[in-house]
Amino acid sequence: MRDIVVCGGGYVGLATAVALKQSAPGLDVAVVDAAPEEAWKKDERASAIAAGASRMLETLGVWSSLRQNAEPITRMIVTDSRTGDPVRPVFLTFDGAVADGETFAHMVENVHLVGALRERAGELGIGIRQGVRAQGFHAEEASATLDLGEAGSERARLVVAADGIRSRLRDMAGIRTVEWSYDQCGIVATVSHEYAHNGRAEEHFMPAGPFATLPLTGNRSSLVWTERTRDAHRLVNDDALIFEAELERRFGHKLGRIELVGGRRAFPLGLTLARAFVAPRIALAGDAAHGIHPIAGQGLNLGFKDAAALAETVVEAHRLGLDIGTLPTLERYQVWRRFDTVRMGATTDVLNRLFSNDMTPLRSLRDLGLGLVDRMPRMKDFFIRQAAGIGEQRDPRLLRGAAI
Repeated sequence: MRDIVVCGGGYVGLATAVALKQSAPGLDVAVVDAAPEEAWKKDERASAIAAGASRMLETLGVWSSLRQNAEPITRMIVTDSRTGDPVRPVFLTFDGAVADGETFAHMVENVHLVGALRERAGELGIGIRQGVRAQGFHAEEASATLDLGEAGSERARLVVAADGIRSRLRDMAGIRTVEWSYDQCGIVATVSHEYAHNGRAEEHFMPAGPFATLPLTGNRSSLVWTERTRDAHRLVNDDALIFEAELERRFGHKLGRIELVGGRRAFPLGLTLARAFVAPRIALAGDAAHGIHPIAGQGLNLGFKDAAALAETVVEAHRLGLDIGTLPTLERYQVWRRFDTVRMGATTDVLNRLFSNDMTPLRSLRDLGLGLVDRMPRMKDFFIRQAAGIGEQRDPRLLRGAAI
């Protein structure tokens, strides 16, 4: 019987496994992932890693191998306009620095992030079983059994469900969710451009939703382009020339000639919140616990907070000789993470409803609000530190750059 089995080989599942094993080498930790071998190498998405998350990765021995592929966000600007507007007035700007030599976030392509975490997991002796899907979950008094179909089964004192927004394990454990769709999709793609971005990120609020350009290494940018579901599918499935023409209308010519690099995919957007984060012998982490709108770019960072908080809860219980899979032990993790998650979910929901429309009175009101914030340095500093995931004493130790 193992101590912990993590289901899900994405960055949240791997970060959880690495944090647990590095902090408590005596724990027997394994990862099972439903995706085929090396499927992670085909992920063309990129993620914003906030300062708190990068401190965690540095403490886990991962950041040094990621640094060369991480592009710091040195400046963030926010505009509010329609697609056809000839001028996009800037209402809000943020300086990317939160401390000397530290920016509030870096952009990293998922393939590099997952690759670095997998490498660290291998160094720690964490086994990863690929192409193995959980078919059943049964919690007993002292352990839980995972039915893995033809791959057999795994028994563990604790199972961590980090298997995504449509978590099978969450459903098997009987944990219900609150969820709704925004009738929007996020189109994800990468573009190259003629001129350097100089680390500048931009978020343009448009009637259908935000259009964000985020700097990658080299003369490249990652796009998170929100459109109504019907329009998003049309854009993704249309001819590449049509897609690039629509892209150019939104991206503009400030960085010279642009060109699509790789593929383009559309992901449905909605809000999903688990009614509970724990049940006997199981804990949810990452998208299995919460799925939010990308308008604030906080999805990965919420997941890393889960990983850090769960690891700290489990490791401290283990050091005290407590049973790491019981509800009294796991309740600390649930209390720690639920309020922050619900707050962020509600914030992104309100922001999306406020900015994804074309009502003239509301546009005027929100533009006034953005302009006022831009003239209030202390409030801007508060927002940027929140986005960076730093400055709260109740944050898990790993997010403060300290070992558990």
